[in-house]
Amino acid sequence: MLIADKLVPQGRGLAAPLLARAAILVLDWDMRRRSRIEAVDDRGRRIGIFLARGSVLRGGDVLVAEDGSLLRVQALAQPVLVVTARHAHALLRAAYHLGNRHVALELQAQRLQLEPDPVLAEMLRRQGLEVVEALAPFEPEGGAYGDAASGHEHGHGHEHDHDHGHGPTQAAGKP
Repeated sequence: MLIADKLVPQGRGLAAPLLARAAILVLDWDMRRRSRIEAVDDRGRRIGIFLARGSVLRGGDVLVAEDGSLLRVQALAQPVLVVTARHAHALLRAAYHLGNRHVALELQAQRLQLEPDPVLAEMLRRQGLEVVEALAPFEPEGGAYGDAASGHEHGHGHEHDHDHGHGPTQAAGKP
């Protein structure tokens, strides 16, 4: 198995001819959000990917293998829900409600994309949005605290009044 443990975001700084010769690694979102995976490139080679914990691969990223070879990452088209609205405000409201539920969400100017979920699809339809199933690459937002994009992962519920090292906070009525 060939090991890849170096990530070059979007192939920045790499020459176009090198990128053109690179093997391709097509991965769905579930695989790209993991830091330790095994996959097969378009040349049939088994690739072990070992990245820093919390690393997320995006379509267009490049991995460098231990033998110096390059692997271009492509986002696999996968089932998604595509959400559109007649009015931008309705789409913004939908993004707000989905964000409150910590849903991995891809934001685009005229639409939202999320992983299929019949309960969320029905909620969105009841808000007057159009929801259709499609096959498309899925590139959800990284979130406010990094590129983990897989949700809120600090290991506890949300009924708390402490900060997370993000600056001073003061709960109502507490010094």
